[in-house]
This record gives sequence, structure tokens and C-alpha cells, in this order.
Amino acid sequence: MSNETQTHPIHSSLNKPLSILGLERKLFFLAALIGAGTFNFFGSLLGGLLMFLALFLTLRLATANDPQMLRIVLNASKFKPRYDPAKREASFPERDRPR
Repeated sequence: MSNETQTHPIHSSLNKPLSILGLERKLFFLAALIGAGTFNFFGSLLGGLLMFLALFLTLRLATANDPQMLRIVLNASKFKPRYDPAKREASFPERDRPR
């Protein structure tokens, strides 16, 4: 066995996220669905297009800054706002606590 480093060619398309007009596919379709929903709700093509355009530009800026930022923000609601390792939580529910 030799200790030589081996290199394997990797195509850059394997490392790029799948996107439509520079926006991740899921976010693009989210903007399109909200624009279509606005069109259906208000009956205004201009309102639907403006909503889609506003969301598209906002999400494009967010994706350009950090592609994972929106996923982090959406998942942040699942966790406590602050972690304190000194606090101990009860290992059993309140109703089963001995008195």
C-alpha cells in the first residue's frame, strides 16, 4: 500500500445546488405559488406578478448571502431561545412528582 494521494476528477455540476434563475428550486416554486395564490385571491394579475417579483428578489438576496440562511431561520422556531446548562429539568412530569 502506498501513501500517495489520489485525485479523482469531480464535475462542478455535482457540487452546485439545483436552481432556477439563481434561486433554489423549492424557494422559486414557493414564490410562484404565493404569487399564484395572490392572483387567485385578489383577481389581479398585477398583484400576483408584484408579489412573485417581491418574493423572488427577496429570496434571491437571501440565497446570495447564505444559501442555508432560510433553512436555519425556519428551523429556529423548534429550539429554545437560550440554552442554560446549569438548569436541570425534571426527569418526570409535574403530575408524577413526589410530594
